[in-house]
Amino acid sequence: MSTDVLPVTEPSFHDLGLDPTLLADVAALGYRHPTPIQAEAIGPLTEGHDLLGQAATGTGKTAAFMLPMLQRLAERRAAGREPEDGVFGLVLAPTRELAMQVCTAATRYGEGMGVRTLAVYGGAPIGPQLGALRRGVDVVVATPGRAIDLINRGGLKLDALEVAVLDEADEMLDMGFVEDIETILDAAPATRQTVLFSATMPRRIETLAQTYLRDPVTVRIEREPVAEGASPLVRQAAYLVPRSHTTAALGRVLELERPRSAIVFCRTRADVDAVTETLTGRGLRAEALHGGLDQEQRARVVERLRSGRTELLVATDVAARGLDIDLLTHVVNHDVPQTPEAYVHRIGRVGRAGREGTAITLVPPSKRYSLRAIERLTGQPITLAAVPSVAELRASRLARTRTELVARLLGVGVEPPAESAATPDSGVDDVRAMVAELAEQFDPVDVAAAAVGLAQEQAGAAADEEDIPRISPDAGPRGAKGNPRRGAPRAERGPGRGRSAAGGRPKAGTTRLFVAAGRAAGVRPQDIVGALANESRLSGRDIGTIQIHERHALVEVPESAAEDVLRELRGSTMLKGRRANVRRDRAR
Repeated sequence: MSTDVLPVTEPSFHDLGLDPTLLADVAALGYRHPTPIQAEAIGPLTEGHDLLGQAATGTGKTAAFMLPMLQRLAERRAAGREPEDGVFGLVLAPTRELAMQVCTAATRYGEGMGVRTLAVYGGAPIGPQLGALRRGVDVVVATPGRAIDLINRGGLKLDALEVAVLDEADEMLDMGFVEDIETILDAAPATRQTVLFSATMPRRIETLAQTYLRDPVTVRIEREPVAEGASPLVRQAAYLVPRSHTTAALGRVLELERPRSAIVFCRTRADVDAVTETLTGRGLRAEALHGGLDQEQRARVVERLRSGRTELLVATDVAARGLDIDLLTHVVNHDVPQTPEAYVHRIGRVGRAGREGTAITLVPPSKRYSLRAIERLTGQPITLAAVPSVAELRASRLARTRTELVARLLGVGVEPPAESAATPDSGVDDVRAMVAELAEQFDPVDVAAAAVGLAQEQAGAAADEEDIPRISPDAGPRGAKGNPRRGAPRAERGPGRGRSAAGGRPKAGTTRLFVAAGRAAGVRPQDIVGALANESRLSGRDIGTIQIHERHALVEVPESAAEDVLRELRGSTMLKGRRANVRRDRAR
């Protein structure tokens, strides 16, 4: 007798009992099958249960709590219950970026229902937010501080609140919002449904859940185990380095890794500025993101990373919270995160949707114990490595130069010159003529070797000529013998001065632009790089040495692009919120 084998089918959103209007909007967004957290959470939430959910960042938590909230709103409307004075649902999020993302998702999910959504957060005028609340809102997504402010002003009324969600609860507690959260939940009706989502579940989250959730359903989605012999999606590596050499080591590691899109985490705002300046000085396209930027500046910086015009975002934990960069390839920890949970949050930004990613941490010998704590939490090993040596840097640059030379000789990836060029091959012809002339006096191989050698000398930073003291993975917690600071090159003792250099003539093929703003205006090399890359067609790699003086700055750009740059800037550019004139440098 034959036995029919039924095919195993994935659950669909139709199996979750959602309103047809919601299902239509979900289908229009391209959603076909719920993620594990959605499949586990949507059912209990639509039934009205409180829920404690744990899942890694990027697993679909927003839809897991927002679709049930909108389903309950649809049921209330279908029952003819008129909206009362106040909001139906409130979502608390740690940052304005995450609040805006959640609000956007709510608007898209509830478009067919005509759901009225509003994101409220600090740093934005409060008047328009109060006005929108007076006109009527169904779902509010708020940062805790702004929610308290609006409650105190009588704008955010919680008397009719039916659903309260704490999104990224562990991050909100890390940021010191616990009292605000308690104040908000204490002001809400005791009959409300309370939902708490967190990427990690430390004891203080469990305490918060015990206080404010009633007999909750618990959903934990573990990270998918890595099959034996298979590589994890996120490659984790750590470099042991003396603390005084951390920033120099960072530059070398990034040069070898060549990330397409990365976030470099630093502990303080001052570290962010110094590290950004040093990386910019190595020719890397790096921009700072911290609390000193206004919302418009933050948006521009993040957009440049998303569009590929910047390859490195240097940020503090607080400034980067809520950022969602789809194509992020690397997360780099300039400092060891203060807790294993913070490490999990950081690396959760890469390796999403089946893509591979890399997490790198620079570790002083005294912090090796932190790696063991992280490995215990994640259940994954972190590979220990030594900082790249001078020889390894040279070999990497030589290999990269060889690849670029082959591509140039084969005509692969070489963009045609600008239309303003005298002839299509004028630049190449000039180079060929020069090489042919030199070949009459010298062996062609010697000419090529000398040219490649010059190119290698101009790459990287001057400090790359000195090896950073290596610490063996087998060394004790004190690391290398002796004092690593003694005798260390000055340029490697911490964040340097970026591309700033002392005088001298521009390199061959470049010209120098004069920028009428300098140290007195707070101008840094990365400010100039960002301004030129944002307002002209130059990329960060096109920009050469930058000298910052008290009242002005000098910046090298390719001679062939200088006129185009000046024309696009129309004689000035925005630096530190004010216009600064730009012209050719007239000094000899």
